[in-house]
Amino acid sequence: MDDILILAIESSCDETAAAVVRNGREVLSNVISSQIALHTLYGGVVPEIASRKHVEKIIPVIEEALKEAETPLSAIDAIAVTYGPGLVGALLVGVNTAKTMAFALNKPLIGVHHIEGHVAANFIEHKDLEPPFACLVVSGGHTHLVEVLDYGVFNIIGHTRDDAAGEAFDKVARAIGLGYPGGPKIDKKAREGDPEAIRFPKARVNDSAYDFSFSGLKSAVLNYINHEKMAGREVNDADLAASFQKAVVDVLTEHGMAFVKEKGYKKFALAGGVASNSALRASMEDACGKRGVSFYVPSPILCTDNAAMIGCAGYYEYIKGERSGLDLNAVPNLKLGER
Repeated sequence: MDDILILAIESSCDETAAAVVRNGREVLSNVISSQIALHTLYGGVVPEIASRKHVEKIIPVIEEALKEAETPLSAIDAIAVTYGPGLVGALLVGVNTAKTMAFALNKPLIGVHHIEGHVAANFIEHKDLEPPFACLVVSGGHTHLVEVLDYGVFNIIGHTRDDAAGEAFDKVARAIGLGYPGGPKIDKKAREGDPEAIRFPKARVNDSAYDFSFSGLKSAVLNYINHEKMAGREVNDADLAASFQKAVVDVLTEHGMAFVKEKGYKKFALAGGVASNSALRASMEDACGKRGVSFYVPSPILCTDNAAMIGCAGYYEYIKGERSGLDLNAVPNLKLGER
């Protein structure tokens, strides 16, 4: 079979990204223009600013991706683009750019689910990984425990009932003055602290063994800070960060391993932005090792929002015959498994 080259575009939040991917797993280029420095000024992503920056950056980023891949547009077989979930204005920039290019070049268009992309990052990192396997998707907006039954085919086993894990990281980081983005800053600060210093609650959802809830933990952290301040005691930020992080990681690990045990899976993967957290990676690797389960996780650069993962997911949709029309629209609340 001839090589399939996918030009992929990702603009769901505050990274403008484009990539060229060959046959799903070979990344020829992966260009990311980050807006973190800009949004740090506001303590979080400002949707309107993100959209405007995408408009400025998307064409130069695509051009750079094609140049880095040494691939002319005429050689591209299809264009894949994230169409949800995410910030609607940000998504629209990528979707409209992809639709315009697909129409002008007469190329197939493939809309890709952002979370499907995060799962697919594991296929890039681990060339031998194939479905089925269990996967924990952990990001700023999502915490999902899923069965990956086939390429692009998922069975959601558990999800968060309130805050996503990454959202909790951001809110706690803000509360202790670490700023944005919270995840990496909590991870770094936690290395200086004692994870056993403070016992925070690990929430259980009564009617579902695999669902998550992090709002109570977030509230417990805020209450602890207020209580200590009212008592005139100084809060040890490193101990607090380490103890909070441990509470999150323990729950994620326990749920993941309980599911592996119940279903008998011998392959377990992490995906999403929080998958780059060092404590989570270490905990999952250790837990899988003790159970004889093969553990998979992408490199940190592939855990962030990037277009290579969209190109990988898009390739498997392409070879299944999936195509999107020029009426493709941004779907900010797109559910995993929907098309």
